[in-house]
Amino acid sequence: MSIHNIAVFCASASGADPAYQKAADDLGEALAAHDIGVIYGGAKVGLMCAVAESALTHGGRVVGVIPEVLVDLEVAHHGVTELHVVDTMHTRKALMGEKSDAFIIMPGGFGTLEEMFEVLAWQTLKLHNKPIVLLNINGFYNQLLSFLDHAVAEGMLKQKSHQILLVANSVEEALVALNIE
Repeated sequence: MSIHNIAVFCASASGADPAYQKAADDLGEALAAHDIGVIYGGAKVGLMCAVAESALTHGGRVVGVIPEVLVDLEVAHHGVTELHVVDTMHTRKALMGEKSDAFIIMPGGFGTLEEMFEVLAWQTLKLHNKPIVLLNINGFYNQLLSFLDHAVAEGMLKQKSHQILLVANSVEEALVALNIE
């Protein structure tokens, strides 16, 4: 499978650990260097902005997808390659999924987790077969990964479904997981 665009799900905050910002910068730069477009939530705040700005600074393509309610709150990034303003969060996720060949999940909160679990559920339902990589910077997702192991042990999650989620501890590992060299 050839990867031309990757959806990046991440926080609208920068987080407490400077490593998150560095990883966002490194990811944007790496995707631009490999001529892979960034599909993201379209905001000019937090890790979302960091990934977008880094990709743009390094000559990359960045497509933002943002619901109108967030444009109205003045968080839309109007400096990206393309900005799609949509009516709902559901439309946002559907368009991001449609435009992407793979998904990378960086540290984030409820929105990031919801996006990750939705694309995981879509894959278990065979609605897509796109790789999904969890970028576990400084162990940010360690407790979530332990919970998923617990869900398997308790018979609530199939092991083969758990294995859909690829885990990388660095941007370099994420690229390797996606066979990007």
